[in-house]
Amino acid sequence: MNHSTRSFRFMARFCRLVGVAAMAWVIAAALTPPSVIRAADPSPSPAPVPAGNPSAPVYVMSLTGVVDNVMAGYVEESVKRASNETSPALIITINTPGGSLDATQRIVSALLEAPVPTIVWVSPSGARAASAGTFITLASNLAYMAPGTNIGAASPVGSGGEDITGTIGEKVRNDAIANIKSIAETRGRDVDWAVSTVDKAVSSSALEAVAVGAVNGIATSLEDVRRKADGQVVHVGAAPVRVDIADAPFVDLPMNPFQSILHLLSDPNIAFILLTIGFYGLIFELQSPNFVTGILGAIALILAFIGFGSLPLNVAGLLLIGLAIVLFVLEFTVTSHGLLFVGGLICFVLGAFALYTAPGSPTAPDVAVATPLIVFMATLTGAFMLLVLVTIVRSRRRGLAYAGAYGAGGTTTVPSGSNGVVKRALTPLGVVYTVGEEWSARSASGSEIPAGESVRVVGQEGLTLIVEPASSFEPSGQQVTT
Repeated sequence: MNHSTRSFRFMARFCRLVGVAAMAWVIAAALTPPSVIRAADPSPSPAPVPAGNPSAPVYVMSLTGVVDNVMAGYVEESVKRASNETSPALIITINTPGGSLDATQRIVSALLEAPVPTIVWVSPSGARAASAGTFITLASNLAYMAPGTNIGAASPVGSGGEDITGTIGEKVRNDAIANIKSIAETRGRDVDWAVSTVDKAVSSSALEAVAVGAVNGIATSLEDVRRKADGQVVHVGAAPVRVDIADAPFVDLPMNPFQSILHLLSDPNIAFILLTIGFYGLIFELQSPNFVTGILGAIALILAFIGFGSLPLNVAGLLLIGLAIVLFVLEFTVTSHGLLFVGGLICFVLGAFALYTAPGSPTAPDVAVATPLIVFMATLTGAFMLLVLVTIVRSRRRGLAYAGAYGAGGTTTVPSGSNGVVKRALTPLGVVYTVGEEWSARSASGSEIPAGESVRVVGQEGLTLIVEPASSFEPSGQQVTT
């Protein structure tokens, strides 16, 4: 019995010890931090590999002027070419006042998805990456600025979005803020500064942009860009790569001729010049129909409106220029003593200054016609109109002084006996030139009078002259013999 009791007690003690040990293990596990429990030795990340072929050319492209769809296509083609030739990087020099929102989004997408590292350099000194240029610069893997340049939203968009009115405008503004925020986060740039360029129209100098982390540094030349970008680690897609351009040759990659011509049309000054030339062509065509000036004027107007498609055109400015042309045309036919000319010149100048509106979206360009160009075109127009006015006044005075000799001088009657020349053969109707202008005419006898024949007016029926060959009025000579 004693033996059984001792065995029972031993088993009870053993069970208690096991229970205490188990409880202690559970408590220890509960008090141990989860990170310690799941701790594992991380495997070292692989070293970034060089991007592309270090000996392949680094293409250098230039984005100058208003951002339009032509420029967007140029960027897309250049990125594709750099990728096909395994370039170690693509360098983009930029100097733009802004441009189309659609074109900006195309360029940003091309840079974010580019299979090669992209480097943007705001240059030369005095250049800017404004409005749309800010989006493009932030979308690059590396961004540098030349001394004396600036970056930011040049468009006057207030912090409350007062320049973007209405529901649609607010949606555009909010979308732009979200877009530039996403770009800054993707490229590791200062998000608050990026948002402020849209929300508060913040613009920063090169030094300020470097200080806030908007760009990577200051570069004075392409070689300086090479030195500072070489060896930098960037993300192309999801993989880190090392920029290796120390020995890569620079190769310029300009727009093709067709792209260059189309992009030139988006220059605000070129578009204004084409508009003026187009209106001049129409004036000459109305004054003296010849088809040539009319066709050239129409072509110039079409090219001007192609350029206006990428610019913030102000319809009021366009209407003022159109009104100026109407007043100039009326000056040819209405005796206003120069008042129509002066009014037309004033409308022309005001229309030129108001031809482009202030930006209405965060990417739109802040452009205007250059003041020296307006002064030159207004002076040229004024000189031309003064010449026309002097000619008209002299013609009218001559007509009033010699009303019988000049049918265009205020009378519709051509004196009998006036001499003329047949311009279009009379069969029997035709055209003769007499008293300083052309008249419809017919032969008095009904016979044909060929072109170039001298005639004399013998009568008039309305605006049709009755003529006879001048030879029929010459006295017959008598032969004198000795």
